[in-house]
Amino acid sequence: MNRYLRPTKERGDVDEKGSATIGADGANVARLCWGFVSLTDRTAHSIAAVPTGFTASQVTSGLTAPTDIEFAPDGRLFVAEQAGRVRIAKPDGTLATFLDISTKVDSTGERGLQALTFDPGFSTNRYVYLHYTKKATSTTPVHNRVVRVTASGDKVVAGSEKLIFRLNNQDDPQHMGGALDFGADRKLYISTGDNVGGNTQTLQNLLGKMLRINKDGTIPTGNPFYASATGNNRAIWALGLRNPFKFAVQPGTGTMFINDVGDKAWEEINRGARGANYGWSLCEGNHDNPNRPGSVNCSAAPYTVPVHEYAHGSTDTTGCSITGAPSTTRRLSSSRVGTWATTSSRTSAAVGSGRTIPRPVRRAGSQPGWRCPSTWR
Repeated sequence: MNRYLRPTKERGDVDEKGSATIGADGANVARLCWGFVSLTDRTAHSIAAVPTGFTASQVTSGLTAPTDIEFAPDGRLFVAEQAGRVRIAKPDGTLATFLDISTKVDSTGERGLQALTFDPGFSTNRYVYLHYTKKATSTTPVHNRVVRVTASGDKVVAGSEKLIFRLNNQDDPQHMGGALDFGADRKLYISTGDNVGGNTQTLQNLLGKMLRINKDGTIPTGNPFYASATGNNRAIWALGLRNPFKFAVQPGTGTMFINDVGDKAWEEINRGARGANYGWSLCEGNHDNPNRPGSVNCSAAPYTVPVHEYAHGSTDTTGCSITGAPSTTRRLSSSRVGTWATTSSRTSAAVGSGRTIPRPVRRAGSQPGWRCPSTWR
């Protein structure tokens, strides 16, 4: 089952479109996205009580390992599935298959079709961008890539796939990162995981980074490391990330928030900033990496501290893997307008204007006594 929790309309509310993500690292998680919560089966049936101010409605069913969901500018709901299909959820609840590239997608572990987004000029050029893991061939190792396809109604134009940007070869099927979206500057941003290696504190690879490219795949000369990096590494916009599964851009302000999945102890939300170093693998959140205690001062330059972090655990104020969500311009509970509301597999927190509201907005609930598998971290 795939359902949405929608905020109950209040006087002065306006309708809006947003984006959400249904699953991460194989987990069944709940995420709050511009006033929507998308749920996979386990969380959907375990949330018996709908939070105050929300109503529950089923949108569609029959999705398999969904990894990303985006509303097209024309209002259609597109869903990426890990194995390589993009589905469109129709108003009557049925699913149309927009694209199926499963024969070329490696979906081992956390690999697969990671994300999709729409060109700012979609209404005229019909461009859709995909981030996926390309299967290895006899001559090319497995790697992630960003491609562009062209839409024609509810179908992709056959043969329209164009390689936009190729990422590094992979050594491990974990920590893909994998999100992509356009910023307020109309540049295409891509989040990448560290691929379970010591890749993040160097400009010699694209792993554990936020990347910024032009939509044709070229690299803007204004990128912060353009002069000090070489080749495709000039696309690096920020570094020091572990597994930024999702990020999003706040409507109106253009502020970017990056959700970075933690390791031993801390999950974090980072404010996107040109040239920022978020500290991994020296820091986890605003703390020493437990594997490397005392190696650096994580609260001092050149490291950028998170705007919000929460510890691992099993209570309503701790949680497991962060998946995050875009901000909402609609009032949620007692939180302020413009709040960034995020849920992990168990809890959520709200962050606004760099301030943390240190209480859960809602619990993303699961079965009594349930604990997060370590592989979710």
